[in-house]
Amino acid sequence: MDKSWMHSDRRSKAYEFGVEAFLNFAVENLLTTTHIRCPCVKCVNLKVFGVGIIRDHVYFNGIDQSYKNWTFHGEPWEATTNASRNVEDGHSRYSFVSEEIDMDDNDFGDFGDFGSDPYEFANVIGDGDQPVYPGCRKYTKLSALVKLYNLKAKHGMSDVCFTELLILQGDLLPEGNTIPTSMYEAKKTLCALGLSYAKMHACPNDCILYRKEYEDSTNCPTCGISRWKQGKDSILKEGVPAKVVWYFPPIPRFKRMFQSHETAKSLTWHAARKSIDGQMSHPADSPSWKLLDDKWPEFGNEPRNLRLALSSDGFNPHSSLSSRYSCWPVILVTYNLPPWLCMKRKFMMLTLLISGPKQPENDIDVYLEPLIDDLKSLWVGIRGVYDAHNGEYFTLRAALMWTINDFPAYGNLSGCVVKGYKACPICGDDTPSHRLKNGHKICYIGHRKWLPINHPYRRQRAAFNGKPEYGIPPEPLTREEVLHMVENGDRVCWKKKSIFFDLEYWKYLPVRHALDVMHIEKNVCDSIIGTLPEIPGKNKDGIAARLDLLNMGVKTDLQPKYGERRTRLPPGPWNLSRAEKREVCNSFYGMKVP
Repeated sequence: MDKSWMHSDRRSKAYEFGVEAFLNFAVENLLTTTHIRCPCVKCVNLKVFGVGIIRDHVYFNGIDQSYKNWTFHGEPWEATTNASRNVEDGHSRYSFVSEEIDMDDNDFGDFGDFGSDPYEFANVIGDGDQPVYPGCRKYTKLSALVKLYNLKAKHGMSDVCFTELLILQGDLLPEGNTIPTSMYEAKKTLCALGLSYAKMHACPNDCILYRKEYEDSTNCPTCGISRWKQGKDSILKEGVPAKVVWYFPPIPRFKRMFQSHETAKSLTWHAARKSIDGQMSHPADSPSWKLLDDKWPEFGNEPRNLRLALSSDGFNPHSSLSSRYSCWPVILVTYNLPPWLCMKRKFMMLTLLISGPKQPENDIDVYLEPLIDDLKSLWVGIRGVYDAHNGEYFTLRAALMWTINDFPAYGNLSGCVVKGYKACPICGDDTPSHRLKNGHKICYIGHRKWLPINHPYRRQRAAFNGKPEYGIPPEPLTREEVLHMVENGDRVCWKKKSIFFDLEYWKYLPVRHALDVMHIEKNVCDSIIGTLPEIPGKNKDGIAARLDLLNMGVKTDLQPKYGERRTRLPPGPWNLSRAEKREVCNSFYGMKVP
């Protein structure tokens, strides 16, 4: 259909005939209502009116010239149109939005989600092609609005202040600028990006979330504590929750990813790549990935089905290290993407934010309930997801392959004991542990059993714990053994049954929890680098360590030498001489040590 009239003078006959042709086309394609969306510059398809009002709007305000594909008025979706090219570029524009906006509970609480309709999403993303004013090349309407909204969230502007700022910006910019004139219009533009979230009230003792059957409760059914916050003189503040959890639903964001042409194409990279070298270069080469393909072929045959990983850890959000306040983000990672994209910030999806004066620890399962419900729905399938790359709708499914955490968080998520005398997840009851009398810590000294049976270290006594090692490494527990121990309440090695077992496929996965390399490498390297050059505050070789060696009957020549003024530690074979320290620093750090 000829659309050249959209750029004609509104007083010309070409514009008049074009408007009538457009209105006739829109009326012919009406489905269930007598009203149609208004494509004028002010309404931009966000409002519906009768034909007469729309005719007046199009004449007085002009038609939105970026609306080149009339998807709201019955024209079929075309992936090559200007609007859908913006959706194709969505991985850059959408990621820009996701990186720039800081979400605050007062800012985005009323942002709705437009579902999986690609037309409405394309219409809003189409604002990315509109310059903020005629001739502007640096900012578009969408990028300028995102920048302004980021300032609002970062500095805590009120809605009234932000509205006045928008009005001032509109007055400062040249005539014909596209800056919204109110907070309401700004939210209407940004809401289609799917940045909504849910604020859930929680028991301060981490017993329950006030959802489903507890939604209207005012007291925790487990501990009896009030749902509301206590003020001065123990007076309850009705309506003010004692603890809040922020939940960011992942399903709308998965839908958004497939509405970007480039991202939708990247989400099937794992199926298109050719890897025949037998090396593991991507999670698609792992046994867990292949298990899902073999055991559930209907899942594996659709390359668009997502494979996810979950990561969580606690940190102190305040600059003061004396504060014990804890914040636990829960993040999902999509492995369908190529390796150079899946760990990018814009594709790491925040799903939960758990904050409070203390860590959730083993009760983290309470907060994971809404996420597990969504993962169950994703395993069954979400219908009507639009794939912009193939130009079709499909049923999206997803599976969580494993979690990635440091060792303490691994214990919280899996339910396994990770401290004390039985802290080894592999050895279990047979963990070779020993409590140090002076160091007041538990050490694990049975590591030589993992060496080959004829390794010379097995026979050495003095260099280790004074005993030879004849043991053999234990066999890791099978999936059935782990589930049997958990369900039968083995409290020695297992604290609970993880909520992840509610997922139908979880018990079949060969690897359910993984330790992140960063924490392991950092902690080990810190200890080694701190001990070898004897860095103050980082050195693990102190008086307590030497006395513990003496108690174990090994390295007796290294026991502390007590003098009148100070205690001297004889140099151990692991200590570097001054010349060696100088060589190490000069070689690795570029430091000049005198």
